[in-house]
Amino acid sequence: MKPGVLVVGELPAWDLEALTERFDVHLYYAAEDKDGMVARNRETIRAIATKGEVGASAALMDALPKLEIIGCYGVGYDLIDVPAAKARGIRVTNTPDVLTEEVADMAMGLLLAAARRIPAGDAWVRDGSWKSKGSMPLQTRVWGKRIGIVGLGRIGAAIARRAEAFRMPIAYSARQKKDVAYDWYATPAAMAPHVDILMVSAAGGAATKGLVDKAAIDALRPGAIFCNVSRGTVVDEAALLAALREKRIAAAGLDVFLNEPDIDPEFLTFDHVVLQPHAASATVETRKDMGRLMRENLEAQMDGRPLLTPVA
Repeated sequence: MKPGVLVVGELPAWDLEALTERFDVHLYYAAEDKDGMVARNRETIRAIATKGEVGASAALMDALPKLEIIGCYGVGYDLIDVPAAKARGIRVTNTPDVLTEEVADMAMGLLLAAARRIPAGDAWVRDGSWKSKGSMPLQTRVWGKRIGIVGLGRIGAAIARRAEAFRMPIAYSARQKKDVAYDWYATPAAMAPHVDILMVSAAGGAATKGLVDKAAIDALRPGAIFCNVSRGTVVDEAALLAALREKRIAAAGLDVFLNEPDIDPEFLTFDHVVLQPHAASATVETRKDMGRLMRENLEAQMDGRPLLTPVA
């Protein structure tokens, strides 16, 4: 009999099809009676497939006594109760590396879109303003500006490589100094006064909650540009909203928020902010790579082989 996998976060059809070759697949996210599904299959479900924005709770783990592994479709696993999994001997994996370059592309895309108001320019052409009003107001450049990256992990380093191509002086904040030729600051607040652009790419989770705090946001230079491709929890959202409302931040590109997808409606009122639906890794190619890596981790556990990308 195939081992059972509880699919907690919705996955593309190609991933579900591939999972059925090895697992008895239970679509938790689509079930009307979720508790009933779990109860009926509690003795055969050995794996959970989830997503970073969905996670897996200790209560769900307790309901599955045969559970061996939780595979996260994404690099961020902050909503998986990792201490609870560890206490129960349940392995946790994620999908790093395969989405690094994709997220870095989106980070630079958001930066350009926000600074040059690319969505507004598109609307300017479509609604006839170009013909009736003439040229759009002038915007600000990106190349050559000083960028500060919060979190110089895989994704932060990939953003930095792109920033080098834009001839941008680079600074970063991290708990420890790294062996790179960029200026280091211990905290975002210490870095903020020295940069024109603040790019947030730190990992989510309890350790980084509120890392970009009010002090950091208030310390930004007037006219700064702010981008976040990390997690909404990393930023003090109330402070960010205040800075946007008061135009202390000149432009922003945001892929992540608190309470997704039910985000604070005030974000929708700002014409100097470019919004995205937490889609930095959302390409067909990368999502297929993420699904493959998650599946290979689950299969390795079933086969007794070493996991490819275990969470520390």
